[in-house]
Amino acid sequence: MMKELSQIISQIKPVEPEWLAQAQERLDFLTKPPGSLGRLEELAARYVAIRGELFPRLEKKLVVVFAADHGVVAEGVSAFPQEVTPQMVLNFLRGGAGINVLARHVGAAVEVVDIGVKYDFGEQPGLINRKVAPGSRNMAREPALTMEEAVQSVLVGVERARAAIAAGVDALAAGDMGIGNTTPAAALAVVFTGKPASTVTGRGTGIGDDTWRHKVAVINRALELHKPDANEPLEALAKVGGLEIGGIAGLILGGAAARRAVLLDGFIATAGALVAYHLAPAVADYLIAAHRSVEAGHQLMLDALGLKPLLNFQLRLGEGTGAALGLGLLEAGVKIYHEMATFAEAGVAEKQS
Repeated sequence: MMKELSQIISQIKPVEPEWLAQAQERLDFLTKPPGSLGRLEELAARYVAIRGELFPRLEKKLVVVFAADHGVVAEGVSAFPQEVTPQMVLNFLRGGAGINVLARHVGAAVEVVDIGVKYDFGEQPGLINRKVAPGSRNMAREPALTMEEAVQSVLVGVERARAAIAAGVDALAAGDMGIGNTTPAAALAVVFTGKPASTVTGRGTGIGDDTWRHKVAVINRALELHKPDANEPLEALAKVGGLEIGGIAGLILGGAAARRAVLLDGFIATAGALVAYHLAPAVADYLIAAHRSVEAGHQLMLDALGLKPLLNFQLRLGEGTGAALGLGLLEAGVKIYHEMATFAEAGVAEKQS
């Protein structure tokens, strides 16, 4: 498995600055003052550079939602019981969740992957069964995953990226579902940003002050027990991570290897991005931060990746909801790039020097 993962990582190259320059040259000749469409222009130029084509298409968009459970919920760190994870997976499959609504709004498909839910779904139409394990273990008492499980979760994400791209998907978005998953995400945020748990830990599903303090203590206990190291990202994922976080990391690696943009959602998706980044720093060139989550440590995680979020809508749902909105903005930028007339085409006088 490690050999396969190493091969994927070796395929990821930084984007070429020449593509950014060529895209910006076209943008500057469109019928508008240079730079007047702000970050829409930035998105268009970034997309051209990611694809390595002067006129890349953006037609098929996919949100991949990885679902998994977490043993650390036994410590009382979540406001919701673990049964909500499979219940929400079924809601996704019925099309009734927030991600379904927003994905329909931007014309994106939704793929739901059971990578580690502690529930037997049987045969469920539309559900991708890639269960690595029935959830992670309680990281406050033992490693959350074995190394084999951690690597396998990443490879599941790579496989889903490859399948999507083989089906003609042009842009990917990463989503998540898993009760308790802000706790391992916060632990990974400590590992990869160096900030204390009290700084990066948020309220998750809406916990009160006492539960928040307990959650911080649980994270600190797990970190002291396992001593994860940012220089060993797979070990960190195994010690204090989760299966859906590994899946997201793999989706990013697979997307970047095939020159596809990957839209990040919030706190959980960005934890996966940090794992991917520490495996292959060039993935940062392929990431677009759709929004800044309400979760306390999210901005610090984005800073560690060198990413500037597109939106700050006070979102904290997860599922890929913010990433879906980001897909819509990316498509808007690409349409401006493709469809807006140049000064010459429109017969409009350019700015006088």
